[in-house]
Amino acid sequence: MAPSPVLQKESLFQAGTHVYRIPALLYLPQRRSLLAFAEQRTSYKDEDADVIVLRRGEHDASTHRVRWQDQEVVVQAQLEGHRSMSPCPLYDEKTGILFLFFTAIRGQVTEHHQLHTGVNVARLCQVISADHGKTWGPATDLTASAVGSAHEEWATFAVGPGHCLQLHDKSQSLVLPAYAYRKHRPSHAPVPSAFCFISRDHGLTWQRGNFVAPDTLECQVAEVGAGQQRVVHLNARSSRGARVQAASTDDGLAFQEAQLVKKLVEPPHGCHGSIVGFPDPRAGAGSPDEWLLYSHPADPRRRADMSLYLNKRPLDAAAWSEPALLAAGSCAYSDLQAMGAGPDGSPLFGCLYESDNYQEVIFLLFTLKQAFPAE
Repeated sequence: MAPSPVLQKESLFQAGTHVYRIPALLYLPQRRSLLAFAEQRTSYKDEDADVIVLRRGEHDASTHRVRWQDQEVVVQAQLEGHRSMSPCPLYDEKTGILFLFFTAIRGQVTEHHQLHTGVNVARLCQVISADHGKTWGPATDLTASAVGSAHEEWATFAVGPGHCLQLHDKSQSLVLPAYAYRKHRPSHAPVPSAFCFISRDHGLTWQRGNFVAPDTLECQVAEVGAGQQRVVHLNARSSRGARVQAASTDDGLAFQEAQLVKKLVEPPHGCHGSIVGFPDPRAGAGSPDEWLLYSHPADPRRRADMSLYLNKRPLDAAAWSEPALLAAGSCAYSDLQAMGAGPDGSPLFGCLYESDNYQEVIFLLFTLKQAFPAE
């Protein structure tokens, strides 16, 4: 099967002196601009992560391309003695504040060491910008206020990675997806579970939500409509051969029974994937109905064949489409953003994904009709 046509394909981060992993993409609709983040590492190992880097892109609707500026380091997104990981950007449309959340890990302590010893050295941090990411304030450690006493109950934790969510209901809540390895009895290994941090005061304070289900890890969330009820849809990585999804009617604090989504296959040990909601293109303006688009490797044997899946009935785990191939060959983590209407009249999307055995991070610009011509 040939890959779907795209409007633009461009390599944004290439391995050389450094390695780049864990992409995160954010679209700022008022400025028609994109922010592409990644971890800069000294090797492929997680413990060799260092700083978070950024490239800014301006979407030119006349040429249907994004013009990318040079790479820069988000210098402020660091805690002394820690490495910065898992970039999670979020733009608050009401306040105009841009958040970049990240996980700071002390020194080169590995995840394996934390799981083996039960000593959690991860911190939840943020930097904010009032000028759309041109300048950033100093790093703030949110661990004590947002995680609190649970920090001692977890062997380790992380946020995202990838874009977060602001709800468009009356609450305008900010939702930051995360997962934690919870310690149980001493003779049992810590078990990962996904959950969300929620802020109902535009990031001033954060509340920790309930866990979704055992054996759920890296996750993303989207807001979808269900009649008059707005729902937070969570899609999580799992090692059970398929993704896990769940829905929340209280801004992401508690999720209903999780479902194993057999159509969304996972490679061995799983892989991060991205999910984004967008208005039903067949509905009239202002319709609350939303569809979901999901990106992930489609090969169940290995991390290969970056593909898209479409769901027109987001609460139905059986309603996912067959995969539409975006890029053949080696791939891994990805992040999606909806960008309004494309040149063919169908919804426009950006996708930032890891390619070629982590040798580069590639940006794709495409429309829904390119990926799913029948739509």
